[in-house]
Amino acid sequence: MNWKLLNTALSQIGTKETVGKLHNPEVLKYFVDIGHSWVKDDETAWCSAFVNWVVYETNSKYQTDFPKSDKLNARSWLNVGHKVSKPEIGDIVVLWRSSRTSWKGHVGIFVRETPNWIYILGGNQGNKVSIQAYRKNRLLEYRRLTTH
Repeated sequence: MNWKLLNTALSQIGTKETVGKLHNPEVLKYFVDIGHSWVKDDETAWCSAFVNWVVYETNSKYQTDFPKSDKLNARSWLNVGHKVSKPEIGDIVVLWRSSRTSWKGHVGIFVRETPNWIYILGGNQGNKVSIQAYRKNRLLEYRRLTTH
């Protein structure tokens, strides 16, 4: 179980987009800290930015070296860590969006599962950092991050 990643992510629960012309500086900080300072609004899809930030912050806080995707597309996480069939708390979950073959996706941190649902702690879930249930049939892969 990767409690370090989970604890870092949990510290952000409730961070949300700002409605209107203003933008939440906390959401924008995720982009800046991971090297995407060109993003200037909190309407840009930020699930991958959030997971990258969680890894970045965990590495800084705990002196670890978990790998990041460094990319803003959710499916970039399919190339990080290694695929596992039995997820543990703190693993990465990559889902498809629109269709299994689309470039679109969603990424977050595994919390738990039931026969039909995966509970994910992630960013840009209902425009905020939250834990939400997603249908298990949307799963592309579970990925485990390990330090070098």
